[in-house]
Amino acid sequence: TIAYEALREFGANNVDYLVPDRFKFGYGLTPEIVDLAAQSNPTLIVTVDNGISSHEGVARAHALGIKVIVTDHHLPGDELPDADAIVNPAQYGCNFPSKNMAGVGVIFYVMSALRASLRTINWFQDKNLVEPNMAAYLDLVALGTVADLVALDFYNRILVEQGMRRIRAGKARPGILALFEVAGRNYETAVTSDLGFAVGPRLNAAGRLDDMSTGIECLLSRDMLDARQRAQVLNGLNQERKHIEEDMRRDADAAFSQINIDQPPKAFVLYEEHWHQGVIGILASRVKEKFHRPVVAFAPESDDPDQINILKGSARSIPGLHMRDALDVVAKKYPDVLVKFGGHAMAAGMSIEVAKLSVFESAFQDVVESLLGEEDLEAIIYTDGELDPAALTISNVEQIERAGPWGQKFPEPCFDAQVRVVQKRVLKEKHLKLVVEFEGGELFDAIQFSSPYCSEDLTNIRLVFRPSINEFRGRRSVQLMIDYIEPVD
Repeated sequence: TIAYEALREFGANNVDYLVPDRFKFGYGLTPEIVDLAAQSNPTLIVTVDNGISSHEGVARAHALGIKVIVTDHHLPGDELPDADAIVNPAQYGCNFPSKNMAGVGVIFYVMSALRASLRTINWFQDKNLVEPNMAAYLDLVALGTVADLVALDFYNRILVEQGMRRIRAGKARPGILALFEVAGRNYETAVTSDLGFAVGPRLNAAGRLDDMSTGIECLLSRDMLDARQRAQVLNGLNQERKHIEEDMRRDADAAFSQINIDQPPKAFVLYEEHWHQGVIGILASRVKEKFHRPVVAFAPESDDPDQINILKGSARSIPGLHMRDALDVVAKKYPDVLVKFGGHAMAAGMSIEVAKLSVFESAFQDVVESLLGEEDLEAIIYTDGELDPAALTISNVEQIERAGPWGQKFPEPCFDAQVRVVQKRVLKEKHLKLVVEFEGGELFDAIQFSSPYCSEDLTNIRLVFRPSINEFRGRRSVQLMIDYIEPVD
């Protein structure tokens, strides 16, 4: 969206975008995607958030006389594609100070640099164009940075904070405001978790189940009514995604009944023939959180059960195991197993032949066994300690919110406490709503989403929580967002 809008505002009249249908073409600039793009007779292809491993795609583009600029943030392989230019802070020799830029941040910097270059040749003045203010794109930068789960280092925090200020001031584009609306969130009090858990998933649902251009058109919309209609479509896709995910989780839980939960394997490799490849990444994340183990979940590339030849895999890791590097070891030790792979330290994707699933599982388990020690398999929750309940005031919680933005590698403060459960309710069959009493008698509402304790009796518990402000019918109160519960005898 940033690349498309910026180029058009800079005066480029013939700009279009193409998002590969992940179910037909997979990810990245493949030769097939280049052939599809070539139907529009482009002189230049600019990749966004992909391309660093697209050797064949770049070669195909050059064969057709099309130049290629790669903008990406994924880790490069041993060799780079022969693109006309590559902008990627993760590539060797790049001295850009932040190595944690999301793809959206990279293209924002590229477009900012292009604007500066055009300014030096009096482009905007000669073309009688209004020079765009790049700050107008920061709502998109904030959304993309938070939703892509990159570390909020010094540079990303600046970008996200400035974007959040625009959103809270109502200066975000109609598509983002409409997504806040359908998610039931108030943009005026927006925090980063709203982007990560409300807006982002609705956009992602388009790419997971249908066509990502549905989400892009929502973000490109300049009309609030049109944006609302598109946001409603995205909301419906997100609801469908939730139902599919729930069915897949039940399948996974059934498989877990066959293992010793007290001594789970060092890694999980999961597959069901009817799973949806657009949702396996979410499933892998859920299983990783449950067992604190690296997880790879597979689904068929084809919807036709008689045409299942290739499986698409989505991997999630834990601290101590760099997932892309682990897959690289698998590829080197077992060269015929992986068709292709790529990704980050904590998440990666891959393709394998269905006939080699058991070989991959054995190879992956072997590599994980060699790289992870027993101490890596112990989940550790770090907190800021116990907090005097008298400090749990609305003004203090507001101060914590203002000290953000919080996110990956810059976590929101969380605290632990031993409390007594005074009241318990289950919402929507999976969320646990509690009233808890601290030692001094202070009572607070608390909630744990997708709680594993919905069907259990709870009296005394130790919990890890983040204080938040709950607004209901004009009343504001402090509510504890529970990250972890441990029953106490």
